[in-house]
Amino acid sequence: MLAEVDVLVVGGGAAGVAAATVAAEAGLRVVLVEKYGFCGGAAVAGMSGTVCGLYLASDASEGPSQVVFGFADRFCRSLDERGGLSGPQRYGKTWTVAHDPLVWREVADQMLEAAGVQLLLHTTVVGVLLDGKSHAGVVVESSAGRATIRASRTIDASGDGAVAARAGHDYLFGNDGMIQNPTMFFRIGNVDTDRFWDFYGQDTICPPAVTEAIRAARDEGLDLPRDKIWIFRTTRPGELMVNATRLSGRDGRVLNVIDPADFTEAEIVGRRQVREYARFLQQHVPGCEASHVVDTGVEAGIRQTRTIVGAKTLRNTDVVEARKFSDGIARSPWPIELHSGSRPKLEWLLDDVYEVPYLTLVPATGENLIVAGRCLSAEHEALASARVTAQCFEYGHAAAVASVLSLTSEMPYRDIPGADVRAAMTKNGSAL
Repeated sequence: MLAEVDVLVVGGGAAGVAAATVAAEAGLRVVLVEKYGFCGGAAVAGMSGTVCGLYLASDASEGPSQVVFGFADRFCRSLDERGGLSGPQRYGKTWTVAHDPLVWREVADQMLEAAGVQLLLHTTVVGVLLDGKSHAGVVVESSAGRATIRASRTIDASGDGAVAARAGHDYLFGNDGMIQNPTMFFRIGNVDTDRFWDFYGQDTICPPAVTEAIRAARDEGLDLPRDKIWIFRTTRPGELMVNATRLSGRDGRVLNVIDPADFTEAEIVGRRQVREYARFLQQHVPGCEASHVVDTGVEAGIRQTRTIVGAKTLRNTDVVEARKFSDGIARSPWPIELHSGSRPKLEWLLDDVYEVPYLTLVPATGENLIVAGRCLSAEHEALASARVTAQCFEYGHAAAVASVLSLTSEMPYRDIPGADVRAAMTKNGSAL
């Protein structure tokens, strides 16, 4: 046996880092397992590169209005203190900030070590331990071999619902099997950023002139399947981060990135598309003539895979009607940002927020397991809003608080009053 702890956290993305840190700071024995050699998940390995979901969307506001705080704000302040966070950047009707992926890793390392979390990198979950219907830990594998970790409570922050699925809990996969398209983020360097922003404008969503140029270049033979692209400032001089690719199978099908064959195809197609978009920028966008690709994500950026069937589900109408809940554990102002088809769909939530109910993190079956991150129980379009980084930090925060309450009261996750989780998070600084 590798470890025996109070709380096991699977996955070191935004939700996992928040969950492990908060649980350990509450005095629990915590182990966090992560398949890569660093924490960061989609934000770092997938180089999503921005912390979306912090700011209100509005037609009237002339500047950013932050409405999400808690662990999300704490992590962002630590990034900023290390020079790893940009100022707010206009994104359509709202704002976002970009982070440096190396600094993200360093902040996570520091927080986890300071809290006393046992961090196991290069470690993959390959099985689950069950005592009847109750989760008792996992089987992991590394270069050292196979071992078990026993835990009183498990937080599945894998993003893919990997623990829940291995245990046989019900889940959904997109909209009747159709998930949002993956993407391959990349960064370009040696950009004359003054000339670039003078041409492009201050909104990170591309102007019509760029869309028209992409369509023209596509007609000339470049592989540019997406014509509405997003480009962000980074914290480094002369550098831009680009969200432009749209990854589908060579035969046009939607890729299932749980399947390693499809995931492999996404990676190969993604890197090829990066070169095509980089060539387009060099040839058609002022300031980018001498630019070069700095790097891509370690993996394709994954927006959606499994979503659990939870004790409660976040509905599409909850988002568009900005519903609030007595057990709301995270608020979100982020639009429904649906990446499916030829161009992204944005449905704005203006001058308001919705809340995510606590029980969306609790599987409908089983005991001693809670999820955190994009695998929460949500309808397809609701997830296209609820999956972003600031909210994932807060889902991890909520899962940790719920784990403390569950252990101290010896109460199953689904029986814990969500209002108690909300109250504890508010005490920790979440604006609820």
